[in-house]
Amino acid sequence: MSEVSTEAIDRELDSRTKEVAAMSTTLIELEGHAGLEHVRRYPPIGVTAQRWVVVEKSLAGLWDDLGRMTSILDSVRTVRGRRSGIDDDDRAELTRLLFGRPLEVSRQRIPLAKRTISGPAETVESVGLADVAERMRTAYPAVAEFFDAVDTINSLVAEGLAPTQDRLDEAGAAGPKEIDELLTVSATDPLSLTPQQIEQRIRAIAESVERRSAELAELAALQANWPDALASIAAQLDALRDGVQRAARARERAEQTVLSGQLPVHPDAEPELREALASLDAPDPAALKALRRRVTEALRVVGEDEQLAQGLLDRRRELAGRLTAYQAKAARLGMGEDADLLACGRIAAGLLSRRPCDLRAVTRAISDFQQMIAQKGENQT
Repeated sequence: MSEVSTEAIDRELDSRTKEVAAMSTTLIELEGHAGLEHVRRYPPIGVTAQRWVVVEKSLAGLWDDLGRMTSILDSVRTVRGRRSGIDDDDRAELTRLLFGRPLEVSRQRIPLAKRTISGPAETVESVGLADVAERMRTAYPAVAEFFDAVDTINSLVAEGLAPTQDRLDEAGAAGPKEIDELLTVSATDPLSLTPQQIEQRIRAIAESVERRSAELAELAALQANWPDALASIAAQLDALRDGVQRAARARERAEQTVLSGQLPVHPDAEPELREALASLDAPDPAALKALRRRVTEALRVVGEDEQLAQGLLDRRRELAGRLTAYQAKAARLGMGEDADLLACGRIAAGLLSRRPCDLRAVTRAISDFQQMIAQKGENQT
């Protein structure tokens, strides 16, 4: 290696000194990174642990390399400080230290089978300032990115859960187990989570807390307005009693009027539910809420029974209206006395008048009547 001038040596020494100082400042700041503090506080598992194995080794390597650069520069400053002027031996030594590979980092013995008879018995790896600086510049981004990723995930979880946690604290209520589960994952394996997964889980947690808050508010309202709540349930039971009666009448009319399969008959739940209401001799919001759900379900069943029976009756009336409308149309077209139409109409009317009437047969008959009107109308044109 050719020797360099004193000016070049001093410039290189100043440049490398500033470089090492900047690297030292960066690594010290990195030691205070929230992501690094997190993995040291919570030993990682899973995906995070796999990446941490590599990053931890790289971080240690950065500090080792910083120490190597510092050691070389200390040697340079020792040689440079011997005298104000430097002789050729000093210049050669400084050139080797600053621009060569003066620091041995490993020594490995070469197996006999891989040596030449006159070759070396071991390999020696040495590095210099340029080598170490480049290695540190290459290794640093992955280390910093890892810590940033850990901190980002934990910040997303903490910020996302904050509103829900505040609401739980205000209500003095315990949070759902999903909060603990998410916090556990974000503590031990944050890199297994994606921002989208965090958003979905936090949304589900917030919705769960919202439902629970609504339930608690509902129970509190029942407790605070107990007499009114009892009266409301009693009114619903009255409506259920009336509904049962209407459904029974509609079912009876439908069975008499329309030919159909057996219509469903559900047990009358009103007496049992009214007895359950009477048994609430002390305020019990949870029991009353459960009773209200049972009453609501009973009202739904009764309503469907009534609608089914009434629907058959409505269908018969709708078919009767269609027949009347088609007969009126035939009269407007001058076909009111047409023998075929009269016969077809009488068949449809006869089917309608039967008790019970066959809605399918009536539907086909009226369809035949409508098609006959259309055909005769075309023939007239």
